[in-house]
Amino acid sequence: MLTGLSLPQLAGLLVAGVLLDLLLGEPRRWHPLTGFGNVATRIELALNRGGRRWVRGALAWTLAVLPLAALSWWAAEHAGLWLHAVLLVACIGLRSLRDHAMPIVDALRAGDLATARTRTSWIVSRDTQDALEPDLAKAGAESLLENGNDAVFGTLFWFMVAGGAGAVLFRLANTLDAMWGYRNERFMLFGRTAARIDDVLNYVPARLTALSYVLLAGTARGRAWRCWRTQAPTWSSPNAGPVMASGAGALGVSLGGAAVYEGQVEQRPPLGTGPAATAADIVRAWRLVLDTTFLWLVLACGAAVIAIVAAPHA
Repeated sequence: MLTGLSLPQLAGLLVAGVLLDLLLGEPRRWHPLTGFGNVATRIELALNRGGRRWVRGALAWTLAVLPLAALSWWAAEHAGLWLHAVLLVACIGLRSLRDHAMPIVDALRAGDLATARTRTSWIVSRDTQDALEPDLAKAGAESLLENGNDAVFGTLFWFMVAGGAGAVLFRLANTLDAMWGYRNERFMLFGRTAARIDDVLNYVPARLTALSYVLLAGTARGRAWRCWRTQAPTWSSPNAGPVMASGAGALGVSLGGAAVYEGQVEQRPPLGTGPAATAADIVRAWRLVLDTTFLWLVLACGAAVIAIVAAPHA
């Protein structure tokens, strides 16, 4: 571990952070990640011009992430345990996943496509203005499964590795990948560093998330495992593929396929197997993410108990 905290301390802070997030949710004003996004946008506008864009992108990533990560590490080392929990709450997005997804479910069940399209556009980058109910349900389920890793499990993993500073480093890097990691003319070179670093930081958490989805699939474990092993390699993202394929297999629905980006239909590889997603599958995806969170907390607490019991005999 890259922090002076003991395993029992990390596990206790992990539980406290998740429970506080579920209780409080994200702040309605002055969200720290929103502020970071505004700063990152200004850095990008200043540096994403001229030649050697990949060098400028690497410099931009360094300026945006490393000072805040270093400040978080220094502050947590001097302020005490409580700041680790505060940093975790600032980074994790479990409650916000539910708060953004459930209004889509409510709108779809009420037959209010206009609201469902608007709400879905808040959480995905694809075009939703002409999307029908199956498209919106698919987008909502995919977003929950993928962001279960990006907004929750990756953060928890790096918190266990390096405390509050680890959570901050991961979340900021993941945010920059979401902002700059596009394969278009503007970001193809500039965003390369952000995309590659996020791939590295997410490699282990994504596979632990996929494994968790498989373990919690019940009688569908074999299907979830097969979808992971056969479908994930076809997906463009090395980390989103395992997470979404195993999650779709666990839910027994068909995800992936056609989606509209910037007015163009993109045929993505299939994920999962079974019927098209419905509003109910968004709810099931949320429950899978929530159950996985509790699984990770139980494992962390179990490891902490073992460490406590073994300590006198070490």
